Amino acid sequence: MPNSPDSPDGPNNTSSPNNTGNPNAPGPRPLRTVAVLGPGGVGGLLAALLSRSGHRVLCLAGEETAHTLRTTGIRVRSPLFGDFTAPVEADTALREPVDACLVTVKATALDAALTRIPPAALGDALLVPFLNGVEHPALLRSRYSPDRVAPSVIRVESTRTAPGLVEHTSPFVEIDLTGAKVPGPRLEALAAALTSAGPATRVLDDETTVLWAKMAFLAPLALLTTRYRLPLGEARTRHREELASLVAETAAVSRACGAPVDPARALARYDAFPPATKSSMQRDAEAGRPLELDAIGGALLRAADRHGVPVPVTARIVRELREA
Repeated sequence: MPNSPDSPDGPNNTSSPNNTGNPNAPGPRPLRTVAVLGPGGVGGLLAALLSRSGHRVLCLAGEETAHTLRTTGIRVRSPLFGDFTAPVEADTALREPVDACLVTVKATALDAALTRIPPAALGDALLVPFLNGVEHPALLRSRYSPDRVAPSVIRVESTRTAPGLVEHTSPFVEIDLTGAKVPGPRLEALAAALTSAGPATRVLDDETTVLWAKMAFLAPLALLTTRYRLPLGEARTRHREELASLVAETAAVSRACGAPVDPARALARYDAFPPATKSSMQRDAEAGRPLELDAIGGALLRAADRHGVPVPVTARIVRELREA
């Protein structure tokens, strides 16, 4: 989940930043300009890190935020990367060629945000969404070149506390890049740029496994903590049976979609998280912001229906959240 540690350990089908699997393949071309759509907690952190490492960064946001970023840059407070300010360029829409565009908005804001990156302006650039859920790749591929859409996941806890101010609190930033149809060298170039900027980044082959690995961990956590408005420690104790059911149902749907998940391992990981952990959906609910309920719970129910997998506990909790 973009601004909280709602992500699992990734699968093991990794490739190194300089290995495309073909010794005769051309080397990855260096990235010069990277656009960031939605410079919030995650996007702002990535933009600042890439800028600090020497890349030209163009942030795409509303006029007020764009003006602030052009004036002050992005200030980062981080125990891992230190406190620093990085200059960035900013605009309300993409108007020039870039090498990659990172999409770091919430799923609830995706449709509106995409108006800032017209397909003609994006051109040959990679489109790299760091969104929750599993349905957004199809939407993006219907609007942009399918062989340039690289759905990816990030594990980080980072929050925008004001325009241009990012608080990064997790002792890690880990990224899995993937893309079923994206040329390997393009992904490798982006992985190399991100790794050199700070986030530990790897390229993985199986897009379905990457997205469902995150979904299988995220959905039970987000749904349970938001439904009962409790931090993970209390939720996993007071509603243990429901948590186990959510984990089992989500794992069954994930397996049906072609991405095996171990429910016992997922439960063990929940138990290892700090008791005060909150999901970002829960934080959105507490702040009165729109919830990514459809992108997470709705997508899970739709996948279950397609594959004939019974998910009674998930269906009930999603219904109760929709009615709340």
